[in-house]
Amino acid sequence: MAIPQKVEGYTFADYAAWDESERMELIDGKPVMQAAPSILHQWVVGGIYNQLSQYLAGKGCKAFVAPLAVQLFADSDTPDDKVKTVVEPDIMVICDPEKLRKGNCVTGAPDLIVEVLSPSTQRHDRLTKFNLYWSAGVREYWIVSLAEKSVQVFLLKDGEYRQADVGFEGDRLKVNILEDCEIDLAAVFAE
Repeated sequence: MAIPQKVEGYTFADYAAWDESERMELIDGKPVMQAAPSILHQWVVGGIYNQLSQYLAGKGCKAFVAPLAVQLFADSDTPDDKVKTVVEPDIMVICDPEKLRKGNCVTGAPDLIVEVLSPSTQRHDRLTKFNLYWSAGVREYWIVSLAEKSVQVFLLKDGEYRQADVGFEGDRLKVNILEDCEIDLAAVFAE
């Protein structure tokens, strides 16, 4: 679908009206197309999500998987026509139920975001989204490399992202925002 450019930029109101079969994000009012994920991408996302959701069963935080829109710099009172940045992380954990009040999207920064790199999204996930998540106050950001079978963990400390850990295929990786939660990367990367 070709989307004509708006001089003033697009908002969540526009985004919500677009064809749902096309995966898009809005970065400062500009639409960014997302490629369809590969089978391996989906497998890895499912492996991490399943472990997170099992750990969180009966607890206050909730895990979500794409597609689910996140209005990073908004709250539940921000009108949709004022929201210019909307992302769809592969996985996120939300611990504040107020961020789920709108019902059709998350408002504000998730506590944890996991992005699985695809060939077409590496630059976007490593640079653009890294800076957006840092600016929005996402407490923990995981970047998963399918090619390297690895995960880089970044934590927000003193207003900056700092690499806290790196995990590989056989490791167990701590989820820092959750007490006693570890992700078994052997299960995640098993094909």
